[in-house]
Amino acid sequence: MSIQAEIRKTYGDFKLDIKLDSSSKRIGILGASGCGKSMTLKSIAGIGQPDSGRICIEGKTVYDSAQKINWKPQKRKIGYLFQNYALFPTMTVEANIGAGVRGTKAEKKERTSEMIRKFRLEGLESRLPGQLSGGQQQRVALARIMAYRPEMILLDEPYSALDVYLRDRLQQEMQEMLEDYDGTVILVSHSRDEIYRFSQELLVMDQGTIIRSGSVKEIFADPKRVEAARISGCKNIVKIRRVDAHTIDIPDWCVSLVMKRTVPEDITHIGFRAHDFIPVWGERKENCIAAEVGSIAELPFERKYFIKGAAKGAEEICWFVQRELLGILEEKGMPEFLEMPEEKILLLK
Repeated sequence: MSIQAEIRKTYGDFKLDIKLDSSSKRIGILGASGCGKSMTLKSIAGIGQPDSGRICIEGKTVYDSAQKINWKPQKRKIGYLFQNYALFPTMTVEANIGAGVRGTKAEKKERTSEMIRKFRLEGLESRLPGQLSGGQQQRVALARIMAYRPEMILLDEPYSALDVYLRDRLQQEMQEMLEDYDGTVILVSHSRDEIYRFSQELLVMDQGTIIRSGSVKEIFADPKRVEAARISGCKNIVKIRRVDAHTIDIPDWCVSLVMKRTVPEDITHIGFRAHDFIPVWGERKENCIAAEVGSIAELPFERKYFIKGAAKGAEEICWFVQRELLGILEEKGMPEFLEMPEEKILLLK
């Protein structure tokens, strides 16, 4: 399984310019709205045409501007799951699933029946899409894609319009239904949780380019770029001044951090995730900030503290405390300091 792509496209003031080379079976593309994620998928699928570049899927060149190659979407054998599933509203479940199947009438019926069983749609064959729940519509859309045996499946923010409960349930269903699919699946999302659960490899996009790529766990542990840290959910990102190879100043927090590892010269910011602070009561330890609370937000399973930045006009620092620690805070009171373990400090540029 592999995909190689160089895609360049200008759309008004927006420029898409990406390079992708992956043999992973499950690829996630994470980025804010408008960064070019969907445009990338449409270029791969052949729904949209780049201005220039080259796209190879499973060793087959499906688009090459220099060689004037541009396969039609049907020939590329790519399944595309849209946000709204794009089911034919006046066609039954059975007809929707069978729409893309090729072969004799008997072969089409057999393949359609196989997909109805596989995706647990028995008893719904005669219903129209408007008579189905969101989860049933998703299963029909995926069954229709799988019916014609695609070599690659593209998921374009398929859960974006759903509430949290339904989104979580359908994500799990999707993963289960795709477990025995051997082709490449690319999921586009602006939700870090969706991407983290689904993907082996992650591409982080910002303003039309891929700014970071690698394994999902590696990128969340070490985003390297400010934009990648922010889109991966890091709440505390602050400018720093590098003093020497092992010391940095944070003017907004009025604190210096001493590091065992070497701080590269091109580092301009640090990031620190809101759940990683360690409360310190009593004497100040190394790499601590004063825990002066500005405001508090109560949630069902955690409490969010917004710590005042020490410098005038500095942004508040987010400290998110999960339920298991709340009892200790109730007993001991607010800590004097919050410690930042070195291994949790993200060095960013």
